[in-house]
Amino acid sequence: MTRLVLGVRMTNELNKVGPGLRKIMGNLGWLMVDRVVRMGMGLFVGVWVARYLGPVQFGSLNFALSFIALFGTITTLGLEGIVVREVLHTPGDAHEILGTTFALRSGGGLLAVGLSIVTLRLIQGHDKQALLLVSILSLTLIFQAFDTIDSFFQSQVRSKITVWAKNSAFLVFAVVRVSLIHAKAPIWTFAAAGTGEIALGAVGLLLGYRLSRGRMSLWRSTRKRAVLLLRQSWPLLFSGMAIIIYMRLDTVMLKVMQGDLAVGLYSAATRVSEVWYFIPMAIVSSVSPAIMRVKDDPKLFYSRLSKLFSLMTMTACVIGSFVALASHAIIRILYSSGYSGAAPVLAVHVWASVFVFLGVAQSPWDLSRNLLTLSLYRTLAGAIINIAMNLYLIPRYSAMGAAIATVFSYACAGILANAFSPRTRPIFYMQLKSFIPCRFWAPQS
Repeated sequence: MTRLVLGVRMTNELNKVGPGLRKIMGNLGWLMVDRVVRMGMGLFVGVWVARYLGPVQFGSLNFALSFIALFGTITTLGLEGIVVREVLHTPGDAHEILGTTFALRSGGGLLAVGLSIVTLRLIQGHDKQALLLVSILSLTLIFQAFDTIDSFFQSQVRSKITVWAKNSAFLVFAVVRVSLIHAKAPIWTFAAAGTGEIALGAVGLLLGYRLSRGRMSLWRSTRKRAVLLLRQSWPLLFSGMAIIIYMRLDTVMLKVMQGDLAVGLYSAATRVSEVWYFIPMAIVSSVSPAIMRVKDDPKLFYSRLSKLFSLMTMTACVIGSFVALASHAIIRILYSSGYSGAAPVLAVHVWASVFVFLGVAQSPWDLSRNLLTLSLYRTLAGAIINIAMNLYLIPRYSAMGAAIATVFSYACAGILANAFSPRTRPIFYMQLKSFIPCRFWAPQS
């Protein structure tokens, strides 16, 4: 989401310059290539790994991945978009900005590693396999500090280099994972492959930066700059934490309350359900410039935004209907009969996509009205509702309970929360009207 919002902002700024617009659209194209490759190949290899490990072992691996993700925001510190903006506005201070960011992220990564291991010992100290997997995967939090280089490339509208670096690492370790399957390797080697992929991606970023005539030896960090960056990034830090809790805590709660089998079934379902989430980002990144350009013309702005909501709802409902009806066949074909319990979970969880699509479509409104703080509050409310519902539903309905909690909390954060503020109430009405199919085909005013 951060890259999407950033892309919209930069597109809006560069619309005034023809070559600049072509450059930013090319940059967004590379980001979409990155997303499509990762989602497509990731699903293919992920399914293969799932079939090899079986539901219980697959659940154990996904628990470790989700658990580590909960601590990832401590590494990023919400700095990504801030760094890009600061380098754009004050290019003369780039080395200080990048050096300070790298120091902050490195420190955050080390802190996150320690916190993840200590927290796991407190809640699942008896699970030696989980501790091993989390310990291996926690190293990814340190290597993520090198994403500072990615922020620099974003500021230069050169995400192509990042895509090459990270996708090369992704494809190399996709081959490694397949080789591990053929070698009948133990589960911990798949966790090591995940860490190796992030490490190789960091090496690729370093190489790309060096080939672009950048030198990390020129970077420097200062206390003053650190305070300035953190003062600006704290809302994004908490927003990131809320989003991760929102999206990953259900897996952790399933593990603690129901065990690895429930996590394996739930993860198999969500892999299929969430593979479609790149679609709203692609659509919004394409149409946002046209919407943002007319923000001073309320009638046209509302009309175009309403069309976007209708398109999102129609697309998500078509996907949801197809996946829900074919859920048993999809799970059987992709994962084998051992995962049959994931089919009803998938049939429910896929409907969260409706509210994800509508939430992404709201970003042009939030940006044009400067409502990013309200977006944080909506996310926090959704996270709290999600936790409360998981506590009630998981002990009663296991993975299905987690799916129901996800759909309901996404609906609350993506639609219902907009009704409580006068500044977002027009969006709430537009979202409700988007469920009327004929509105999409109505002529634009």
